[in-house]
Amino acid sequence: MKIDEIKTIVKLMSDNDLTEFKIESEEMTLCLRRAARQQTAPAPVFVPAAVPAAAAPAVPVPVPAAVPEPVKAAPADAGRAALDPAKIIESPTVGTFYRSSAPGAEPFVKVGSHVEADTTVAVVEAMKVMNEIKAEKSGVIKEILLENGQPVEFGQPLFVLE
Repeated sequence: MKIDEIKTIVKLMSDNDLTEFKIESEEMTLCLRRAARQQTAPAPVFVPAAVPAAAAPAVPVPVPAAVPEPVKAAPADAGRAALDPAKIIESPTVGTFYRSSAPGAEPFVKVGSHVEADTTVAVVEAMKVMNEIKAEKSGVIKEILLENGQPVEFGQPLFVLE
Protein backbone atom coordinates (compact mmCIF):
# COMPACT_ATOMS: atom_id res chain seq x y z
CA MET A 1 0.00 0.00 0.00
CA LYS A 2 1.33 3.42 -0.92
CA ILE A 3 1.77 6.25 1.57
CA ASP A 4 -0.68 8.45 -0.40
CA GLU A 5 -3.38 5.78 0.02
CA ILE A 6 -2.72 5.63 3.77
CA LYS A 7 -2.89 9.44 4.00
CA THR A 8 -6.24 9.35 2.18
CA ILE A 9 -7.56 6.75 4.65
CA VAL A 10 -6.39 8.84 7.62
CA LYS A 11 -8.11 11.93 6.17
CA LEU A 12 -11.35 9.96 5.62
CA MET A 13 -11.15 8.68 9.21
CA SER A 14 -10.77 12.24 10.48
CA ASP A 15 -13.52 13.66 8.24
CA ASN A 16 -15.97 10.93 9.31
CA ASP A 17 -14.91 10.85 12.98
CA LEU A 18 -13.85 7.18 12.82
CA THR A 19 -11.54 5.88 15.52
CA GLU A 20 -10.42 2.62 13.92
CA PHE A 21 -9.83 1.27 10.41
CA LYS A 22 -8.58 -2.22 9.61
CA ILE A 23 -7.90 -3.86 6.26
CA GLU A 24 -6.41 -7.31 5.69
CA SER A 25 -5.17 -9.12 2.61
CA GLU A 26 -2.87 -12.04 1.94
CA GLU A 27 0.10 -9.69 1.55
CA MET A 28 -0.48 -7.30 4.44
CA THR A 29 -2.58 -6.13 7.35
CA LEU A 30 -3.18 -2.45 8.07
CA CYS A 31 -4.83 -1.29 11.29
CA LEU A 32 -5.14 2.44 12.02
CA ARG A 33 -6.42 3.76 15.34
CA ARG A 34 -6.75 7.28 16.62
CA ALA A 35 -7.93 8.74 19.90
CA ALA A 36 -11.60 9.60 20.09
CA ARG A 37 -12.41 13.28 20.23
CA GLN A 38 -13.02 14.34 23.82
CA GLN A 39 -15.88 16.67 24.52
CA THR A 40 -14.98 19.72 26.55
CA ALA A 41 -17.22 21.16 29.23
CA PRO A 42 -18.84 24.46 28.28
CA ALA A 43 -17.11 27.58 29.52
CA PRO A 44 -18.54 29.07 32.71
CA VAL A 45 -21.13 31.80 32.25
CA PHE A 46 -20.55 35.09 34.07
CA VAL A 47 -23.64 36.78 35.47
CA PRO A 48 -23.41 40.09 37.33
CA ALA A 49 -24.36 39.78 41.00
CA ALA A 50 -27.35 41.74 42.30
CA VAL A 51 -25.95 44.79 44.13
CA PRO A 52 -27.78 47.53 45.99
CA ALA A 53 -27.73 50.88 44.14
CA ALA A 54 -25.47 52.57 46.73
CA ALA A 55 -22.92 49.75 46.72
CA ALA A 56 -19.80 49.40 44.61
CA PRO A 57 -20.04 48.47 40.93
CA ALA A 58 -21.03 44.91 40.14
CA VAL A 59 -18.27 42.34 39.77
CA PRO A 60 -18.84 39.35 37.47
CA VAL A 61 -19.48 36.20 39.50
CA PRO A 62 -18.93 32.83 37.84
CA VAL A 63 -22.03 30.65 37.76
CA PRO A 64 -21.42 26.96 37.12
CA ALA A 65 -22.74 25.95 33.72
CA ALA A 66 -25.10 23.03 33.50
CA VAL A 67 -23.24 19.98 32.27
CA PRO A 68 -25.41 18.06 29.81
CA GLU A 69 -26.16 14.48 30.76
CA PRO A 70 -24.92 11.87 28.29
CA VAL A 71 -27.61 10.78 25.88
CA LYS A 72 -28.05 7.05 25.54
CA ALA A 73 -28.17 6.00 21.92
CA ALA A 74 -31.38 4.28 20.95
CA PRO A 75 -30.90 0.95 19.19
CA ALA A 76 -31.38 0.95 15.42
CA ASP A 77 -34.69 -0.83 15.97
CA ALA A 78 -36.34 0.85 18.97
CA GLY A 79 -38.74 -2.10 19.32
CA ARG A 80 -35.89 -4.58 19.75
CA ALA A 81 -35.08 -5.53 23.34
CA ALA A 82 -31.60 -4.78 24.69
CA LEU A 83 -29.15 -7.17 23.06
CA ASP A 84 -26.89 -9.36 25.19
CA PRO A 85 -23.29 -8.69 24.01
CA ALA A 86 -22.39 -12.36 24.57
CA LYS A 87 -24.98 -13.33 21.96
CA ILE A 88 -24.11 -10.73 19.30
CA ILE A 89 -21.80 -11.03 16.30
CA GLU A 90 -20.51 -7.52 15.52
CA SER A 91 -18.80 -6.05 12.48
CA PRO A 92 -15.04 -5.70 12.98
CA THR A 93 -14.82 -3.05 10.28
CA VAL A 94 -16.66 -0.36 8.34
CA GLY A 95 -17.95 -1.27 4.90
CA THR A 96 -20.79 -2.92 3.01
CA PHE A 97 -22.44 -6.07 4.44
CA TYR A 98 -23.00 -9.14 2.25
CA ARG A 99 -24.58 -12.43 3.37
CA SER A 100 -22.97 -14.50 0.58
CA SER A 101 -19.65 -14.68 -1.28
CA ALA A 102 -21.16 -13.61 -4.62
CA PRO A 103 -24.45 -12.30 -5.99
CA GLY A 104 -26.88 -15.20 -6.35
CA ALA A 105 -24.77 -17.53 -4.17
CA GLU A 106 -26.22 -19.22 -1.09
CA PRO A 107 -25.86 -17.14 2.11
CA PHE A 108 -23.13 -18.22 4.49
CA VAL A 109 -25.72 -18.68 7.27
CA LYS A 110 -29.48 -18.51 7.70
CA VAL A 111 -31.73 -18.18 10.75
CA GLY A 112 -31.41 -21.52 12.55
CA SER A 113 -27.86 -22.24 11.29
CA HIS A 114 -25.45 -23.57 13.92
CA VAL A 115 -22.14 -21.65 13.98
CA GLU A 116 -18.78 -22.27 15.61
CA ALA A 117 -16.10 -19.66 16.35
CA ASP A 118 -14.37 -20.22 12.98
CA THR A 119 -17.58 -20.23 10.86
CA THR A 120 -17.72 -17.52 8.19
CA VAL A 121 -21.07 -15.75 8.64
CA ALA A 122 -20.76 -12.83 6.20
CA VAL A 123 -18.46 -10.63 4.15
CA VAL A 124 -17.86 -6.90 4.68
CA GLU A 125 -16.43 -5.08 1.68
CA ALA A 126 -14.13 -2.17 2.50
CA MET A 127 -12.20 -0.34 -0.23
CA LYS A 128 -12.73 -3.17 -2.74
CA VAL A 129 -11.39 -5.74 -0.26
CA MET A 130 -13.74 -8.53 0.85
CA ASN A 131 -13.25 -9.25 4.57
CA GLU A 132 -14.69 -12.55 5.78
CA ILE A 133 -16.50 -12.15 9.10
CA LYS A 134 -16.10 -15.10 11.47
CA ALA A 135 -18.66 -15.85 14.18
CA GLU A 136 -15.99 -15.89 16.94
CA LYS A 137 -18.69 -17.52 19.12
CA SER A 138 -20.69 -20.73 19.08
CA GLY A 139 -24.46 -20.81 18.88
CA VAL A 140 -27.48 -20.83 16.60
CA ILE A 141 -28.37 -17.82 14.43
CA LYS A 142 -31.56 -16.38 15.92
CA GLU A 143 -31.77 -13.15 13.91
CA ILE A 144 -29.99 -11.46 10.99
CA LEU A 145 -29.98 -7.71 11.60
CA LEU A 146 -28.95 -6.40 8.14
CA GLU A 147 -29.94 -6.90 4.53
CA ASN A 148 -27.50 -7.56 1.68
CA GLY A 149 -25.71 -4.44 0.48
CA GLN A 150 -26.38 -2.31 3.57
CA PRO A 151 -23.59 -0.12 4.96
CA VAL A 152 -22.19 -1.26 8.29
CA GLU A 153 -20.18 0.56 10.98
CA PHE A 154 -17.40 -0.75 13.21
CA GLY A 155 -18.91 -2.64 16.15
CA GLN A 156 -22.43 -2.68 14.67
CA PRO A 157 -24.42 -5.84 15.55
CA LEU A 158 -24.87 -8.14 12.53
CA PHE A 159 -26.34 -11.34 14.00
CA VAL A 160 -28.07 -12.43 17.21
CA LEU A 161 -27.32 -15.91 18.57
CA GLU A 162 -29.53 -18.12 20.72
